[in-house]
Formats: sequence, structure tokens, C-alpha cells
Amino acid sequence: MSRGANSDDLLERLAAVILSRRQADPDKSYVARLYAKGEDAMLKKVGEEATEFVLAAKGGERAQMVYEAADLWFHVLVALGAHGIAPGEVLAELARREGVSGLDEFAGRQPGGAR
Repeated sequence: MSRGANSDDLLERLAAVILSRRQADPDKSYVARLYAKGEDAMLKKVGEEATEFVLAAKGGERAQMVYEAADLWFHVLVALGAHGIAPGEVLAELARREGVSGLDEFAGRQPGGAR
């Protein structure tokens, strides 16, 4: 694994690149094209990538699962960026949940969404 792929701040670096490409020429930047198409297109892409990940997992091919997970994470970062949410916020929520039983965490949620 390369240093870049193993770095703690990889998600932050990738999010910064995504944000820097928001205003680029949509003919030259995939991210700019997604932003130009609007939120519905971004969210549709997240759904498509999630489905592709599920299919890869059902197929059981490790390399395909890794590939599809990377696509899914990338598109989630695009959608988070559209809402001004940094990866660190998601990581902080995961850290908050660390060591808490999933059943206990789920039971403690407010009706209708996150706390």
C-alpha cells in the first residue's frame, strides 16, 4: 500500500480536490459535471454505486468489492461536499460510536433520524 493510500488524511485530501473541481469546466471534470447536473444527479449516482457495491459483495469477488467501495466512497464525498460536510465530521461520528453496542446506539436514536 502506498503512503498516500495509508495516510490518515486521505479522505480530507480527496474532499479538498473534489471541492476544488466544483467550478471547473464540466467538459473537463467529472466532479464539475456532477455538480452542474445538480443534487438529484449526485444522489442518484450514490444510489447506483451502492447498488453496484451490493452486487459485488453478493458476487464475493474481493477486488470488485474494493473497486466498488472506492466508487461509493468517492460519490458520497461528492454529496457530502455539496452540503458543506467534511469527512472529519463523519469520522467524528464514527469515533463517537466506537465501543458502543450497535443495538444500544440504534435504540438511543431519536425517532425520525440522527441525534
